[in-house]
Amino acid sequence: MCISPATAPGYISISEDGMYGRQHTNSFVIGVLLHELTLRSGHFPLLGMWWHLPDVTRSLIITSPDHMIEKAKGETAYLPCKFTQGPEDQGPLDIEWLLSPADNQKVDQVIILYSGDKIYDDYYPDLKGRVHFTSSDLKSGDASINVTNLQLSDIGTYQCKVKKAPGVGNKKIQLKVLVKPSGTRCYVDGSEEIGNDFKLKCEPKEGSLPLQYEWQKLSNSQKLPTALVSEMTSSVITVKNATTEYSGTYKCTVSNRVGSDQCQLRLDVVPPSNRAGTIAGAIIGTLLALMLICVIIFCCHKKRREEKYEKEVHHDIREDVPPPKSRTSTARSYIGSNHSSLGSMSPSNMEGYSKTQYNQVPSEDFERAPQSPTLPPAKVAAPNLSRMGAVPVMIPAQSKDGSIV
Repeated sequence: MCISPATAPGYISISEDGMYGRQHTNSFVIGVLLHELTLRSGHFPLLGMWWHLPDVTRSLIITSPDHMIEKAKGETAYLPCKFTQGPEDQGPLDIEWLLSPADNQKVDQVIILYSGDKIYDDYYPDLKGRVHFTSSDLKSGDASINVTNLQLSDIGTYQCKVKKAPGVGNKKIQLKVLVKPSGTRCYVDGSEEIGNDFKLKCEPKEGSLPLQYEWQKLSNSQKLPTALVSEMTSSVITVKNATTEYSGTYKCTVSNRVGSDQCQLRLDVVPPSNRAGTIAGAIIGTLLALMLICVIIFCCHKKRREEKYEKEVHHDIREDVPPPKSRTSTARSYIGSNHSSLGSMSPSNMEGYSKTQYNQVPSEDFERAPQSPTLPPAKVAAPNLSRMGAVPVMIPAQSKDGSIV
């Protein structure tokens, strides 16, 4: 086989992975000469094959490699995108950054753009005000950006595209936003008494998985009980049949790839408490409370009964005070006595008396207690009245307390 080089200048244009460029080639003419092949039927002619092996050179190239970046929530992510230009690239420079969200349900979003010597950074509302070019002179070959105050919604694939006709280049960077462990809480779950079983727990409020735990004993000679050594890298330490050896201060450190947090707890293993006394005290306290409630209810009930009785007595008539006489009965008694007195008199002895209308209804004057009428001086002597058949009559009078006597 004989290979002889030959010069065959040529020009081609290629496209590979979105990269466009121009190339000049020096082709090698490869002559493959197949010697005689002897077969059972005889000889075959020689075959010649020609291959063009290009030596590729590109004009616009992005030198930053594709890679993945992990950052903590709230931090700033630097996304590099540096490029070089060739003499053939004479067109205007355009730089475009795209975001492909991690859920793959949204289309690519333009987050920042450089075109016509102007920067446009308000395309994507979620990143508005948080994405910036790092270089003030983008034509120098640095299209890198910073994404500040990272949020979980910023997770995704970022693509940098640089265009300078006829050259085009692009690179992809995957960004992961992790949450540092924070708000870690250490506590004892159970009764810290000798012989009891309980647990030491270390729980962060938030933090991206995977999380790593590490327990340390800070007091009492910092010597860990043998039973706990195997659990010092777990979020929960189980203590069985506790003794005073377990007492001390413990520290738990929880961490992930972007940060860590820690907490402490104090464990005091004490003798069992007097449960009988505690129960008795609780019962006595309950009984006293019930008695107090009963006394309060009794007092309230008694007070209500007294108030009700006072209201009823206020409207009753007292037995030791005689009821007032009605106006009608008083008037009738007075009229009857007058009739009796006058009936025993002769007409000749009644000249000094004025006639009274007894068929009229008593006026309001009878509201006052009746008094003895003032009679004119009698013109007939008492002996004469006796001989005339007159009968002595008792005239009712009113006492000071209002009763009739």
